[in-house]
Amino acid sequence: MKFPQKKTSIVVRISLALACIVLLGMTTMLISYWISEKAENDSLAINIAGSLRMQSYKIGLMSIDGNLNAVTFLQAKSKMDDTWKHPVFDRIRHEKPRISALYDRAFLNWQEHVIPAIHSAHSNLDLQRILDQQVLLLDQLVTAIQVDAEQKVRSFRLVQIIALFTTLFVSVLVMYALKVKVEQPLTTLTNAAKRISQGDFDYRIAPMEANELGVLAETLNTMNGAIGYMYENLEKQVDEKTDALQKSNTALQFLYDSARFIIEHNPEGINFDEIISRLSLVTGVHDIELCLMTNAGNSPYLQIKPASEINQELCAAKNCEKCISSRGVVETSPSATTYRFQLNREQRHFGLIVCKLPNTQTLSIWQEQLIQSVTDQLAIGLSLKTDEDQSRRVAVLQERNAIARELHDSLAQALSYLKIQVTRLNSAINKEDKSTMVDVADELKQGLNNAYRQLRELLTTFRLKVDGGGLKSALDSTVKQLSEQSSLKINLDFNLFNVPLTPNEEIHLLQIIREASQNAMHHSKGDALLIQLKQNSDKKIALTIEDNGVGMPEAPEKLNHYGLAIMNERGKHLGGELKIQNKLDGGVSVYFEFFPEFIVHRNKNTIAVTDITSTQES
Repeated sequence: MKFPQKKTSIVVRISLALACIVLLGMTTMLISYWISEKAENDSLAINIAGSLRMQSYKIGLMSIDGNLNAVTFLQAKSKMDDTWKHPVFDRIRHEKPRISALYDRAFLNWQEHVIPAIHSAHSNLDLQRILDQQVLLLDQLVTAIQVDAEQKVRSFRLVQIIALFTTLFVSVLVMYALKVKVEQPLTTLTNAAKRISQGDFDYRIAPMEANELGVLAETLNTMNGAIGYMYENLEKQVDEKTDALQKSNTALQFLYDSARFIIEHNPEGINFDEIISRLSLVTGVHDIELCLMTNAGNSPYLQIKPASEINQELCAAKNCEKCISSRGVVETSPSATTYRFQLNREQRHFGLIVCKLPNTQTLSIWQEQLIQSVTDQLAIGLSLKTDEDQSRRVAVLQERNAIARELHDSLAQALSYLKIQVTRLNSAINKEDKSTMVDVADELKQGLNNAYRQLRELLTTFRLKVDGGGLKSALDSTVKQLSEQSSLKINLDFNLFNVPLTPNEEIHLLQIIREASQNAMHHSKGDALLIQLKQNSDKKIALTIEDNGVGMPEAPEKLNHYGLAIMNERGKHLGGELKIQNKLDGGVSVYFEFFPEFIVHRNKNTIAVTDITSTQES
């Protein structure tokens, strides 16, 4: 930045103007003082010179009266001599030659004519004439002194007038200079500052005189230009940041919509066409293709292009090993730049997204990050879908195992027992043992009844389910169904509202309660049944089923061997122990307790953390 060189400072000019005014005032005061000093004794001189006339007449009258030797005459003459020698005449005579000449003429006339005429015997007329001549000379002296005094007064007035007009002239010049050199430039600078404050960064101040205000004007122009340049750059940066934020917002909204769409529609399948079309629209990449593959495959089973580029040909490669192996590698060629984003999740490969840009164009960072994020979302969605399918397979297998276990523990055992009885029956028929045949027939009849009852129980059990209402709702339905099938008054005390149970735990508890309740309905001969579920102070889930019937026989396994065995097996699956015993006041009590799964997992994690901490400390 180049500033104009200051030729004359405004401060210096103002200082000079003030110095001139002060100097003029001081000069005026000094001249006035000098003139007043000169005129200080003029009045005294006029008075003394005027007294000479009176004294001349007085002495002349004394001479006419003949009193020349009188004391009064001598005193008057001595006083007259002293008056002629008064010091006031010395300064006037020294400064004013004309007054000095008139004084000399009057004094000489007094010495040469008046004094001799007084002492001689002149007539009165001659003496009167000489005195008149002397008075005339004294009048001329007084007049000269008066004229000189008046001249000094006029000079004093003239000096005052000249000083007044000179001061006014200098003041006008200073005020004009201040207006032209200071006020107008300051007004211009103030207007410029206002326009700058209003955002007018194109305004420029016209060149000024080379002084402080000129430097300030040039500085304002330079500052305004710099601010304008910075403001334009800031506007560009704001526009760029706004555009980047809009792109980021669009990208985030797209990622959010894609994630929600994948989560909501994952079990039914993902609409890859919509996701790829929106990805192409958001990123501005037109040549983009999604290739889906199996984990062990080497060619895509599904290829998808954006809807706007549906006319483009799909990749016709039959072997995709090159794409699969190019993890994070960008392939460049004179005609195109190719990006490959792998859909990998937990060591599983689901395919890739291929982007091609013409010539030597490249993806920006946000485009690359967005495509990678979408790739990760699709990989997670496909992984979740695979896990869901696997979970369904496992669930089907578990259900089949459960059915097989139920059949094995009930119908299979019953059929095996019937098969043994048939063997006995064949042996009795060969021996014609009628008593044995009758006994076997009764056993077969009872076995078939038990097998049929177990089949119905199994069918009922297979239809049981715990729906969205949870275990409480399923138990309410079970109690209602059992109450309709018997005269027992069933009371359900459920207090597990704050305990999260897994579906497996809920199913096993429901089956144990149902089996124990059916045993009480068929064998207790009581009229009341209590079903209680709660959590003890040690965090265990406690199940209690009590009736007020006749109690269990000494060999309860003959009563319902298969039902009790199934109940014990379900209890073992939950990690608990089932206890069945008679009550002292009559009836049977079934008691079962176990730790829920969340407690078991927490204890395992606590033990693991403790082991890690102990290892670190050691």
